[in-house]
Amino acid sequence: MNIKLSNIANLPSRFGTFEMKAFKEGEKEHLAIFKKPFGDVVNVRIHSECLTGDAIGSLKCDCRDQLEASLKYIEAHGGMVIYLRQEGRNIGLLNKVNAYALQDRGFDTIEANHQLGFKADERTYEIVDFILKHFEISRINLLTNNPQKLMGLKCVEIVSRVPIVIKPNKFNEGYLKVKKEQMGHMLDE
Repeated sequence: MNIKLSNIANLPSRFGTFEMKAFKEGEKEHLAIFKKPFGDVVNVRIHSECLTGDAIGSLKCDCRDQLEASLKYIEAHGGMVIYLRQEGRNIGLLNKVNAYALQDRGFDTIEANHQLGFKADERTYEIVDFILKHFEISRINLLTNNPQKLMGLKCVEIVSRVPIVIKPNKFNEGYLKVKKEQMGHMLDE
């Protein structure tokens, strides 16, 4: 992997005071947001970019709620949020908007991706392994509901899974149901 690294900079935010470091992988720039001390087992959240949810506050997903809950958790307990530039489960913003249009016509999130020629989830996690190795992190508590993230990491021992339980709303109930029933997401505590 040819990865370019930034320096470490401070990141005061509405969720706490963190440090951050960017990792450039080709055209994608990922961000590690962290609070030390780490300890022997580090709390880690792998969060994939969701412009519509994270920045605009879309109610069609639970992404922003998960990101905010994770940042609050890291502020309280220490650890790291790895923000991956893998918009729309790594199909990109243009295709994500097209998938949203298909969902408006009645397709669920998986069916919409398939209609566009994609797998249900196109994300990969090799860069996460690189980032964790860079920080010399070998044991983690993974903040996730996604079983693919539990299986996708190769360089660390996952000591425990910390669930992120978000209350559904009328706009994302179907989306969350598909994640649970078809993708195996563990949405209960």
